[in-house]
Amino acid sequence: SIERPPGDTAGCTFCHTSSEERCSTCHQRHQFDPRVARRAEQCKTCHWGKDHRDWEAYDIGLHGVVYQVNKWKPEQFDFSKKLSDADYVGPTCQYCHMRGGHHNVQRFGTVYTSMGMSMADRGAPIWNEKRDRWVSVCDDCHSPRFAREQLQALDEAVKDAGLKYRETFKVAEDLLLDGVLDPMPKDLCPDWSGQHLWSLKIGAYHDGEAYGGKTGESGEFRMSNCTDVERLCFESVGYFQTYIYKGMAHGSWNDATYSDGSFGMDRWLVNVKQNASRARRLATLEKKAGITWQPEEFWKTGEWLDELTGPYIVKNH
Repeated sequence: SIERPPGDTAGCTFCHTSSEERCSTCHQRHQFDPRVARRAEQCKTCHWGKDHRDWEAYDIGLHGVVYQVNKWKPEQFDFSKKLSDADYVGPTCQYCHMRGGHHNVQRFGTVYTSMGMSMADRGAPIWNEKRDRWVSVCDDCHSPRFAREQLQALDEAVKDAGLKYRETFKVAEDLLLDGVLDPMPKDLCPDWSGQHLWSLKIGAYHDGEAYGGKTGESGEFRMSNCTDVERLCFESVGYFQTYIYKGMAHGSWNDATYSDGSFGMDRWLVNVKQNASRARRLATLEKKAGITWQPEEFWKTGEWLDELTGPYIVKNH
């Protein structure tokens, strides 16, 4: 997104620059009242949206409903108490993720790779430690068995989503290897780093010059200035698979399934397959007719304006 005009990315830069890791983001600059920072809405400024759907998953889940119904009742939610002494009728974001007032929020996060999208329980010691830690939070109100069953359900949902994720990307990869889908030709607009690598050439998953770039070079996962098939792949994992993970982690099964979670991944997988079928039929017809496809001009400057970073790099460097 860094290639896009500043106005387009204001929603990204607000959280990822000015607000990130500042005390005043949660405590509010002109108030700095712990009672305010302990309310779940305080996290809402940044932790919501298509690719990190924390607030929505919490808010419409069972815990969020309990919070919204009771949050104005001091006998149910006494925000003057320290988190370590809290006896809330239901958990807030802070109660679980900042347990005991601990400010390292990731300490009580299930995530340690790719926003949790690509990682289910694989038996690693760090994962077992996190599981035990989470169960110790859940058993304030639930039995340890219930908590572990919910975490297992989370794993199964993520594994199921992973099957769709891999199949979606395989369709796009086969198009590229068969010469139907272009990588990033050198005469087109580069990615933000000035390279011309296929947007789905992520890390070691797609190695070799067939994907654009040399062995070991990694592409940039993009939602813009890429083909529609690549964009659908990005949205499938970046949006819908995130819905599944976040929904299951926050007790919002509607988010994880019907509301664009599993259902969304199904829809995008079918769209990618339809696009692939159409592209292959068109390529066959063009070959018979002797038509050689040339990229349209807008690919050389990006999708919007000539002033984007990519064209500037090409022109000046």
